[in-house]
Amino acid sequence: MRLPKILPSALGAIAFLSTPVRASDIQGLTFLGGTTIPKTPLIDGTIAGGLSGITYDPVQNRYYILSDDRSEANPSRFYTASIDLSGGSLSSVTLTGATLLRQSNGQTFPVSGLDPEGIAFAGGNSVFIASEGGSAGTPLIGQFSLSTGIQGQTLPIPAKFLPTATTGVRDNLSLESLTITPNGRYLFSATENALRQDGNTPTVAAGSPSRILQYDLTTNQAIGEYLYNTDPLVNSTGVNGLVDLVALDNSGQNLLALERGGFLGTGGTPQSSIQIFQVSLSGATQISGLNSVAGQSGIIPVQKTLLLDLSTLGISLDNLEGMTLGEILPNGRRSLFLVADDNFSSSQVNQLLAFQVDTTVPEPNAIMGLLSIALVVRGLKKS
Repeated sequence: MRLPKILPSALGAIAFLSTPVRASDIQGLTFLGGTTIPKTPLIDGTIAGGLSGITYDPVQNRYYILSDDRSEANPSRFYTASIDLSGGSLSSVTLTGATLLRQSNGQTFPVSGLDPEGIAFAGGNSVFIASEGGSAGTPLIGQFSLSTGIQGQTLPIPAKFLPTATTGVRDNLSLESLTITPNGRYLFSATENALRQDGNTPTVAAGSPSRILQYDLTTNQAIGEYLYNTDPLVNSTGVNGLVDLVALDNSGQNLLALERGGFLGTGGTPQSSIQIFQVSLSGATQISGLNSVAGQSGIIPVQKTLLLDLSTLGISLDNLEGMTLGEILPNGRRSLFLVADDNFSSSQVNQLLAFQVDTTVPEPNAIMGLLSIALVVRGLKKS
């Protein structure tokens, strides 16, 4: 069959799917439903579990969901997924394949060689993946092929983040977040809790001073660091941390942040505390020149505004720690997804939640994109 003559419109339809969301237009989030991803049958011989990150590929209209398996149950990997939102609500999620992550020599990572936590679509045929650190505890941000899973370039990690007995990232509280601006220029990651030299993990009285780390992908260099104060603990039995970010616009000044906490509720029952914040870097102090923020005065942290406390949904919440903007909904608004890490535990589930990003009006580019799709379909019918 010949290609339709309106191919530029098709390209326009692809472009609008990755356009920015205006932070000033966001009014809230509407819950579109939740589901669980079965742990069996095996996907390409691997157990579906430890789902810690999710990202959207607008060109192929599919999702990549990262497992945080340290090559213990199966080799480190990510899954390709299809999510059905055709009716404007979450209908189903299907894992269609597994891609094993491989070292530059083509071999899969050894046990504890990688601790994959965050994933971000980089355009073309690649994703970036953030690792909290393998057996050495050294964090990594690397680019991986979507088709082969082979690791390519890695981004330089500032020395202050490298773990020692008194400085750097804490074990299992390292680089968990990962996002790229819609134009592909800026990449952001963040520590789940404070660097050792910056301060403490959160308490009931105070949050933890995490750092947001910004890269310019035109030079592959770190260009900024910003102070992000997590919320305090719900109670003394708990934990809480910054587990993912989503870039809303091309400037990188506006983000969504996902905080995930766990605590023991009434009767010692494990519970999750999940909150989504709208974050602005505008006016925040650039702290990349400071090895430590402890005792420093005058530092302005990023501004964070609560967008949704998921406890208000009235549903059971698991260990939700991955977040991404997704496809355009039939009404022209953007979708947002959260995914949960079941820790490969029989008492937990691979939960996936869907939301609509409520804006004052549908995004103008989304409206034009929907018109472009209509023209493409019409052209296909005539060809």
